[in-house]
Amino acid sequence: MTKETVISFQNINKWYGDFQALKNINLTITRGEKLVICGPSGSGKSTLIRCINGLEQFSEGQLEVAGHSLNAQHLKRIRGQVGMVFQHFNLFPHMTVRENLTLAPRRTRKMNKQDADQLAMEYLERVHIAHQADKYPAQLSGGQQQRVAIARSLCMKPDILLFDEPTSALDPEMIREVLDVMTELAEEGMTMICVTHEMGFARKVADRVVFMDEGEIVEVAPPAQLFDAPKHPRTQLFLEQILSY
Repeated sequence: MTKETVISFQNINKWYGDFQALKNINLTITRGEKLVICGPSGSGKSTLIRCINGLEQFSEGQLEVAGHSLNAQHLKRIRGQVGMVFQHFNLFPHMTVRENLTLAPRRTRKMNKQDADQLAMEYLERVHIAHQADKYPAQLSGGQQQRVAIARSLCMKPDILLFDEPTSALDPEMIREVLDVMTELAEEGMTMICVTHEMGFARKVADRVVFMDEGEIVEVAPPAQLFDAPKHPRTQLFLEQILSY
């Protein structure tokens, strides 16, 4: 049985002035797939996933998300189906954790306060931080704030969840708690696209790993193949460097 395609990049190019950030990207992602994108800084990883929900506009090509071409007509609908967790948590500092989570459901989905509160607590439980619901972001550790950010995205019940280097702003001891939550989501069948340098997470969770360099997709393979027997010399060099630490 063929799996349903939920994201399709077709000959996507992106320029910033004279600089080409994405070069002829062709990639399909199926429902429930866990895709990890890795590569050196400046390789186009974040630009690629930010195109999926329209945070970046591509210059050429066609991008389809959840059965809709990504354009101004469908952008609002697509954003309702795609959640995103950023490198920096982007929580409202003047709101409690609970208020951060209930804001979008109440404004966008027109939920009443009681239902929104119940939804927020459900997802705070899911990321193991419900006991912090009435604290403010500044009272939490970085790892806790990132788990709140994940719960906030889940409150919109997305079909697809994007992670843009979600652990890169965290101290080393806080990384594990965030990766554990992401692993749980992956095991529940969420479609996930994650930009990360956490190769252990990629090996454990990903169905496929995409290696990018200089705006191009250089190699795509299951984690065991890409990490243990990479075919492209550029992939080999990158892995030698990153795994030698």
